[in-house]
Amino acid sequence: MHADPHFLGKETVQNILVARFANQWFEAVWNNRYIDHVQITAAETVEVGSRGSFYDATGALRDMVPNHLFQLLAMIAMEPPNSFDADAIRDEKAKVLRAIRKPTAVCAVRGQYGKGRVGSRNVPAYRKVPDVATDSRTETYVALKLEVDTWRWAGVPFYLRTGKALAARDTEIVVTFKAVPYALFRDCPIDRLPANRLIFQLQPDESIVLDMLVKKPGPVIKTAGTTLDFTYADHFKLSGRTGYETLLYDMMTGDQTLFQRAEQIEAGWAAVQPILDDWVKDKGRLESYAPGSAGPAGADALLERDGRFWHRIGQ
Repeated sequence: MHADPHFLGKETVQNILVARFANQWFEAVWNNRYIDHVQITAAETVEVGSRGSFYDATGALRDMVPNHLFQLLAMIAMEPPNSFDADAIRDEKAKVLRAIRKPTAVCAVRGQYGKGRVGSRNVPAYRKVPDVATDSRTETYVALKLEVDTWRWAGVPFYLRTGKALAARDTEIVVTFKAVPYALFRDCPIDRLPANRLIFQLQPDESIVLDMLVKKPGPVIKTAGTTLDFTYADHFKLSGRTGYETLLYDMMTGDQTLFQRAEQIEAGWAAVQPILDDWVKDKGRLESYAPGSAGPAGADALLERDGRFWHRIGQ
């Protein structure tokens, strides 16, 4: 099965661990007392194209979730390793994947793109792609709600989504913190206090952004949203690397930190197998979505029923 991990070689992906464990304030709030939920997105504007034969036998969940999105989830949710040794890091990642609660069909949304446009490009419906069955029920989009049963993350949902022919190319992790109590601001002309968010942007741009509120100038207390930004290109000279270079170098030097062990792979597939089993029994509804959109309506409903919403793709 497809297990291309080249994005793990990107600087911002590797920087997740440094940001978490080299900065005291990160670890102090990195738990269910302060974090409301986590979103992990891997959106693509490209359609299936000439890969119809492979993709129709695979689908978005098998193609992206166990090997790609779960690696990002593990970096966010893992406990501090006792060193940056490859085995120490992979031990902690494996513990996270084994702790994913068995999901049910209601925790998953699958979609398939129809005919439309992405930007200025015409996109044929997925079922019109060469080597794709005309009655195919293969998903080109999937969204999941997962929970990690550890003391640190109990009660914190992880929302994952990935898909083809979407509005923008965007791979990111959005950590949304719990909103502060409103009581202090109840007599101020403030409608609501949006929660702080920490955004790891992995591609196309590589950055870390923290949303925060500040006071607008003036005699009354009014808030305005602003950000603290770290963008790699603004601080470091970066070449046009794709991530493969890092992984090839690690292979030659014997560094296995960014590569999965068998137990991680097995735990990842065990976590999604209940969903695949439900879909085989046709318990999972397949929704259509328009190319150039953010995906099927069911993905929005997945969060809305919890009183939450997706971070906008490409923002």
